[in-house]
Amino acid sequence: MNEILALASANLLSPAVLFFALGFLGTMAGSQLTLPEAVAKTLSIYLMLAIGFKGGVAVAEHGLGIDILLALGAGVVLSALIPLVAFALLSVMARLDRVDRAAVAAHYGSISIVTFVAASEALRVAGLSFEGYLVAVAAVMETPAILVALYLAHAGGARPGANARSGARQEGLLSEVMLNSSVVVLIGSFVIGFLTGPKGLADIGPFIVDPFKGVLCLFLLDMGAVAGRGIRSGWKHMSPGLVLFGLVMPYVGAVFALGAGLAIGLSTGGVAILMVLGASASYIAVPAALRLALPEARPSIYLTLSLGITFPMNLTIGIPAYIALARLANG
Repeated sequence: MNEILALASANLLSPAVLFFALGFLGTMAGSQLTLPEAVAKTLSIYLMLAIGFKGGVAVAEHGLGIDILLALGAGVVLSALIPLVAFALLSVMARLDRVDRAAVAAHYGSISIVTFVAASEALRVAGLSFEGYLVAVAAVMETPAILVALYLAHAGGARPGANARSGARQEGLLSEVMLNSSVVVLIGSFVIGFLTGPKGLADIGPFIVDPFKGVLCLFLLDMGAVAGRGIRSGWKHMSPGLVLFGLVMPYVGAVFALGAGLAIGLSTGGVAILMVLGASASYIAVPAALRLALPEARPSIYLTLSLGITFPMNLTIGIPAYIALARLANG
């Protein structure tokens, strides 16, 4: 417990988290703080490019092997399993119709790449490294959760007009998910980093290494403002059961990921990162896909939960808890 408190204290006082708190609290107080959409998207693309490229370089140095395949398999299983658990918990903890439960479950089976980036920085501060190929695991965890959620949404019987629209939605869903800008940049930069290796990192290191922490602070300032606006506009839809779900479900996912990480032999930092992936909730890729696949689902519920409740919790106390648990479990 002392280690968790120490890590949480260090994380809470890190510049990235404090900038997030500034954006969140300022917006909650009524500030109109916001970045232009084009600027926010540029910052997001920069972060994906930097983390993907560095992950590819790490794999180039490490080499391809069975450990990468095991990690990818673990990511797919986690992304398919966690929505089933989330859907079951929501059936008990909240009064939501089947479509909204499925939509929320999809968010918790997928991942928040910004939480991943924040966790990688927290691990660096804690003196821990992690396997670079986990960047690829983060990317593959986007899709299975959405497909499982669609099955859950439809499993209760056809909804009015669903059959007429199903073909058109399914036709565009895979394209929506796989060609999402975050996935394209993350996987593309990972491949480029793998192909160019350490020499490539030396060439563009001044661009993707030194400015990284400053860009992350600016991006999290904007994300704090977005989260604050989400809470202000969507709070009326949050029942006590839903709020509790948003706080508890990340730890449920993290426990599953802890078991998977230990089973495939990840390092302590790798286990912690996999736990973060299991605990985080998407608020970019999945909402974009669900606008096409499940337009009946209410963003005021799934976005408020993922961005307004789970994201701040993970950023402040969740990440230190996962790192401490990974250290404890890995000896």
